[in-house]
Parts: sequence; C-alpha cells; structure tokens
Amino acid sequence: HSIYSWAVRLTLSEKGVDWDWHEVDPFSEPERAARRHPFAKVPVLVHGAFAVFETVAILQYVDEAFDGPALQPEGAQARARMRQVQAIADAYAYWPMVRMLYSHRVFLPRQGEEADRAEAREGLSRARPVLDALEGLTGEGPFFGGAAPTLADLHLAPIVAAFAEAPEGGALLAGRRRLRAWLETMQSRPSFRATRPW
Repeated sequence: HSIYSWAVRLTLSEKGVDWDWHEVDPFSEPERAARRHPFAKVPVLVHGAFAVFETVAILQYVDEAFDGPALQPEGAQARARMRQVQAIADAYAYWPMVRMLYSHRVFLPRQGEEADRAEAREGLSRARPVLDALEGLTGEGPFFGGAAPTLADLHLAPIVAAFAEAPEGGALLAGRRRLRAWLETMQSRPSFRATRPW
C-alpha cells in the first residue's frame, strides 16, 4: 500500500520498463526492509548490482537509465518546476494528506482498525495550503510540465489520489478546478490503473 512504491511502479510503467515486484512490509518486517534500506523503508529499486532508495532518486534513475519517453522536461525553469512539485509532495503533501487523512479515514477503517478522527481533521486542515500551492503551480497543459507527464506528475499523483479517496479530501480537491482536472487526467492513464494498489 506504499504511496511511494506506487509512484515508482507508475514511473516504470510510463517508461515502458519490464520489472518484478517483491513486497516487503516495513511495519511488520523492519529487519527484512533494513537489508536494502538503512532506515527500513520502501521503496528500493535494484537494477543488476545497483540499488537505490529514496523515491526522488529512483524516479530520476528510471528516467535516465532506461529507454522510453523522456519524463524530465527540457530547460532549467521546467526542471526546477518539476523538482519544486516533487519537493512539495515530500515535504508538505505526504504527511497530512496520506498519513493523517487517508490513513485515518480510509486505510485503517478498511483494515478494521481504529482510526483517529482528530488526526484526520488536522490532516485536512494542513492539506488546504498545500492544495492551494499546487493549484497555483498547475499550468495550461494537462500535466504539471505541460503536454506530457513528468516525474512531478508521477511522484504527486499517488498522494493526491489517496487523499481524494477520503470523502473530505475529495470535497476539498473539488474546489481546486485545475488540480482536480489534473488528477482526472492522471487517473485515466493505463499506467495509473495498472499499478493502483487498491
């Protein structure tokens, strides 16, 4: 169910790379996860003798190491915008949108576990300025980079999709017209449907 693992699978699929998936649960199997990741996290990409962890590094490696459509835009400004969106995803979006709202309104209830509604409410509140910032960064094209998806779209889409699974998240997202249209465009892609974990 890892959002970041989904971003890696999504990028591999968009790039057209054949890949094998080995599931490791860092919560129930921390010792196993620590064999590949010093902080016992996921995902980790292994390509021959080379292994890399941290999603932003994995996504860049996939784009640069394999043939397929380019997933990083040309030009300093476009690349800076791509990395800006990725940084927002990691620093400001993931925790309130996924760990606080999605986890407590969707994931834990589906598992039959007790959720913390106060935590979900706080996540929703903290997500508002993140959504506003992302709405302001959407361009005229269907993707953050314009006419074709970039690593920014592939990094962010699983986070926003999870957030929208919560009724309150979907309602909040509906008020950001361009961001909602962007998510719908991402959700319509075959790679998104093929790699979706739920």
